[in-house]
Amino acid sequence: MRKINAFILKLLRYHIDTVNIPPEARKCVLLFAPHTSYSDFLIGRMSLSAMGVKTVFLIKKEAFFFPLGPILKSLGGIPVDRVNVRKFPIFAAEYIKKQDEIAFLVSPEGTRKLNPNWKKGFYFIAQEAQVPIALGYLDYKTRRGGIGPIFHPTGDYEKDIKTIKQYYYGMRGCNKGQFDLENEPYAHPEWLQ
Repeated sequence: MRKINAFILKLLRYHIDTVNIPPEARKCVLLFAPHTSYSDFLIGRMSLSAMGVKTVFLIKKEAFFFPLGPILKSLGGIPVDRVNVRKFPIFAAEYIKKQDEIAFLVSPEGTRKLNPNWKKGFYFIAQEAQVPIALGYLDYKTRRGGIGPIFHPTGDYEKDIKTIKQYYYGMRGCNKGQFDLENEPYAHPEWLQ
């Protein structure tokens, strides 16, 4: 499937970096942004498969109805009960600790709508599990995707989130205007050439 997904993405004119994958991305909390459309899931999932990164991801439990539920579970989906969401970082951290290799995929925006206030759960999961945060991306402006730098939480969330967000400056989601950082100065100007 890895080669098939890479071939399909190439046909769709996406440039996915399947070579420069940081070793720490094998066991981490993996952010994936921007997230503005349902198509992000499909393209993102194919990209991660092409990169050979084993992932699990969160999705609201309401999506786990038949026949979609078994498909989501086979792809690595973990249902989230939004009523008990406060207990989830501890559950997620314990899950990560038990795995030899896993990228715990999280969309930091927590929604496909415009959201300048990213959810903090990914940060606390990484801290509790004592794993790094890998900065995954899918930029529709340049049609590039991959896993960028690895970030180690310092314990100062406010400072760390500014540093993390800076990496995503200038990227655009599938739905233009739905990613809060797309109008910031582009963090990777060489990509636009």
